[in-house]
Order: sequence, then C-alpha cells, then structure tokens
Amino acid sequence: MVEFSTRQTDEGCVTLIGMAGAGKTTVGKALAKHLGWAHMDTDQLIESFFGRPLQDVFDALGREAFLRAEEEIVTQVGAKRAVISTGGSVIYGPLAVARLKSLGPLVHLDPGVQATCDRVGSAQGRGLAIADGQTVQDLYNERKPLYEQAADLMVDTLSESPEACARRIAHWLANRD
Repeated sequence: MVEFSTRQTDEGCVTLIGMAGAGKTTVGKALAKHLGWAHMDTDQLIESFFGRPLQDVFDALGREAFLRAEEEIVTQVGAKRAVISTGGSVIYGPLAVARLKSLGPLVHLDPGVQATCDRVGSAQGRGLAIADGQTVQDLYNERKPLYEQAADLMVDTLSESPEACARRIAHWLANRD
C-alpha cells in the first residue's frame, strides 16, 4: 500500500464534481481509503433528508425545486478530513459550490462526452437533473464549462482506473502549495 502525505489538507476536504457516470463515488471511496479520511456522498444526504430514493425526490419536486433543495442541503455540509462526492447537478448551485470550495479543493472527474453518454444511457432511475427534451450529451455540454470553471484540478477518468485516479489526486493534494 502506498502512503500519501496529507499535510496541507489535514483539516480540509476534497470534493469531486462531474457528470453522472464520471466515477465520483467510486474514485471518492478509493481516495478516502488512501487518505484515511471519511467519504461523503451528497446524493445520499439528499436521500436521507427526504427519506426517499433520489429519483423519487426528483420526480416529486421537479427539476427546479430539486436543484434548490440540493443547493440548500449542500450549503449545510460541514466536514473535515473527508472526500465529498457530489451529485452532478450541484454545479448549478452557486452557494453550494462556494460552500464546497470553502471546505477545500474541487476536482472535476471527466471521462469525456462519449463515455458519459455510454455510462449514463437513458438516465432512467438515476435521479439525473435533466430538463425535458434534453439529451445526456446536451447536459454534458451545458455543464462541462461550469465544472471547469469551478475545478482546481481535472482528472480524466476514462484513461485510468479509479485507483489510479485516486492516487493521482492524492499525489496532487500532497504536492500543492
């Protein structure tokens, strides 16, 4: 097992952002294990808050109310020494993004548009905050610049395994100023 230094982020967090299917939860769990930190998934927080699966919450609230609820819940997150995997739509909530940035760096995980479309498929049952008539490719193209603007680091999750992505992020954390 490779040991990683966490000297500069001992009291902070690192947040993973990106589209559904980017590997946020899988890489997040691997990174948390490497760092010896907790792992938190904001989609699970939403499910816990409402006591229902994410898709049921989205269906009950509709897209706009869901996005507002997600932003409100994420702005209340308080954590130290945690890897936070977010829902892909968190990027629409400027207050949520600001809160996550206040906790530590944001890492954009991106497998590219084709892999995203292949992994997400029709998006049925995923709780994906997609507008009526919008395709997954449209959603990817809409969100990508938002992720890039918010991110401190971008990691290609198509060309490397989740473990390799976690090692890359851990190395970056250990060596940033």
